[in-house]
Amino acid sequence: MKFGMQKLFELNKFNVDSPSGGGFDASNLPEWNFAALYSSMDDPKIEQDFADVKNDIDGFVESFKGKLSLLLTDETTDTAARAETLGNAVKQYEAMSDSLGTIISYAYLLYVQLATDPKRIKFLGDVQERLTDLGTQTLFFELELNRIDADKIDALLGFEALQHHAPWFKDIRREKPFQLSDELEQLFAEKSVTGGQAWNRLFDETMANLRFDVDGKQYAVEQVLNLVTSPDGETRQKAAHALSKTLADNGRFFTHVTNVLAKDKAISDKWRGFEDVAESRHLANRVEPEVVNALEASVKRAYPKLSHRYYALKAKWFGVEQLNQWDRNAPLPNVASADTSWDDAKDIILKAYADFSPEMADITQQFFDKGWIDARSRDGKAPGAFAHPTVPSKHPFVMINYLGRPRDVMTLAHELGHGVHQYLANEQGALMAPTPLTLAETASVFGEMLTFRSMLDGAKTVAQKRAMLASKVEDMLNTVVRQISFYSFERKVHIARKDGELTQQQLGEFWLEVSAESLGPSIKLNEGYEHYWSYIPHFIHSAFYVYAYAFGDCLVNSLYACYQNEPEGFADKYFDLLKAGGSKHHSELLMPFGLDASDEKFWDLGLNAIAALIDELESLEGK
Repeated sequence: MKFGMQKLFELNKFNVDSPSGGGFDASNLPEWNFAALYSSMDDPKIEQDFADVKNDIDGFVESFKGKLSLLLTDETTDTAARAETLGNAVKQYEAMSDSLGTIISYAYLLYVQLATDPKRIKFLGDVQERLTDLGTQTLFFELELNRIDADKIDALLGFEALQHHAPWFKDIRREKPFQLSDELEQLFAEKSVTGGQAWNRLFDETMANLRFDVDGKQYAVEQVLNLVTSPDGETRQKAAHALSKTLADNGRFFTHVTNVLAKDKAISDKWRGFEDVAESRHLANRVEPEVVNALEASVKRAYPKLSHRYYALKAKWFGVEQLNQWDRNAPLPNVASADTSWDDAKDIILKAYADFSPEMADITQQFFDKGWIDARSRDGKAPGAFAHPTVPSKHPFVMINYLGRPRDVMTLAHELGHGVHQYLANEQGALMAPTPLTLAETASVFGEMLTFRSMLDGAKTVAQKRAMLASKVEDMLNTVVRQISFYSFERKVHIARKDGELTQQQLGEFWLEVSAESLGPSIKLNEGYEHYWSYIPHFIHSAFYVYAYAFGDCLVNSLYACYQNEPEGFADKYFDLLKAGGSKHHSELLMPFGLDASDEKFWDLGLNAIAALIDELESLEGK
């Protein structure tokens, strides 16, 4: 059973490679209103919900465990009645998932607000353990369904009681070749609390507690990453050295966690029969390996015309042959970069969304008005940003560390795009609302693109336009080029781990190798950069997650081209895509737009859109 956990640990690309922020007035930044969930950790409704769902699970187990095959294949019973029985079972299963998802969502959201608070840490740990105990009791349901002959199940799916959930049955069938016995599945689920989940939490708490010394002042990770994008070159250098030093000082910890989780995944893959190290991620994303291979090959071929070319151009603007790695995401020289207030960011995004679709703006307005956003950066808060869908009976929550830089506006637009997607997909219910990561990035990146285009149209000078174009190109390179290089890094790590434990030096060498290949000769990988792999949360929380960003960016570039070519009726087709949640395969969802992700030319189209922005930048030279 899935507890509404989709994207629970989604920390976006800005955090992992292009942090933002600066000093500005943070007095009016919103914090979450949890009224839709619970009033506090001591809210008696939490215990009541636990008791209610336990009763529901006990009744569910009594009614269906070990009985599904007989109930659904007994030909002495009317077929419509069998379909009705299964339909009722699925609705009960879905309702329990929604209930459990509400509790874990609240515990996790409280935790990320203050990941150093012992009470919140304990509360999350206790909730995870209790939910795992309850959830393992329902593992039998999907396992038993997959043991029944597919033709028998398919014969029932045409009846009204099952029509809505028909895609879910076909979806879980994909898992069948990799399922284990009931006992082993239960063991894997129960051991996750002391396995992967425990290491994930340890990593988060360690990162939240780390401090980085810059000129005698102690900074948290989010704050020191801010300084790496400071307009002042000396500040950037000092911050980069502080980041390297603290990461190096904790290198044994990060190396051990990486080794443990890679081995843990290898054991799971071996038992389940996955042959390639990324195969389980492809299955979870409902994307064929050939599609990911086509994406990876296209991006790597494009390194010279994208990242290598752009960084050579940026080095020229800085008057050097090579940029130091801490200058890669620096603001352009001699271009003023003013902070953007929260109210201005809100107005910018709402206008961009409204110009595309008033409905999209109306949904987004609720996030601002109803306390669905936590924006204030504070000591102990988790770094980065994410959109968490909670469960379909509630609403999504957006988290961001808003610090006023232009890239923060893009981050907010990105996460609100996720929020709109999750809000619209809720109509699918708890079993089918979760969207595979590849398509889950579509709305977020599309939201960024709408916001960028709106801001670019408002640029009043060539200098402003150049700065905005450069910032957007860098964001796209961080989304596509860097994330594919991260994917290459993970592949190296997980493949090499099969031959034994990896040393800190090996991990650093892998990191430098993929970085040099992707960034090109105009970026100098200074001493200390070999440790930067260690703070990226995706490697810990969701192995091979990262290619979803490149998938989403290239996909959106193609979608946006469709929108520009034929704006009439596009919004309706786009909203149909978002409302589908996880109920359709990506090939079905892209068909109305005439797009095919299995074709390498599709990815080349998306990459050419980035190249076109670099062309536009070059055309501004001398103006």
